[in-house]
Amino acid sequence: QVHLVESGGGLAQAGGSLRLSCAASGRTFSSYAVGWFRQAPGKDREIVAAIRWSDGRTYYRDSVKGRLTIFRDSAKDTVYLQMNSLKPEDTAVYYCAADRNYWAVVGGRGELEVWGQGTLVTVSS
Repeated sequence: QVHLVESGGGLAQAGGSLRLSCAASGRTFSSYAVGWFRQAPGKDREIVAAIRWSDGRTYYRDSVKGRLTIFRDSAKDTVYLQMNSLKPEDTAVYYCAADRNYWAVVGGRGELEVWGQGTLVTVSS
């Protein structure tokens, strides 16, 4: 089974940028879909964006369209979330997750094959 290692979280000002990384180990992402999820204090976990490795198909929740971009780097076997024009409401713990079923990832119900450890993103106003 693939294992996920996250990095890139931290503190940013509103309007700033961060890039989150989710690197595969053990196996490659080739047969998987990968999603970024987030959970803010007192809130349910929600899907942010997803990508199917095989063809690059992507999904974004409406609130991040035009600001956040999910993309993959095959040479590094890594999925990134480029976060621009950050807003305080983006503050959350961000998790990457992988499943061979793309629609399970997009559905965001959390019943996925493997999860990363989480990385905290804090956006101040």
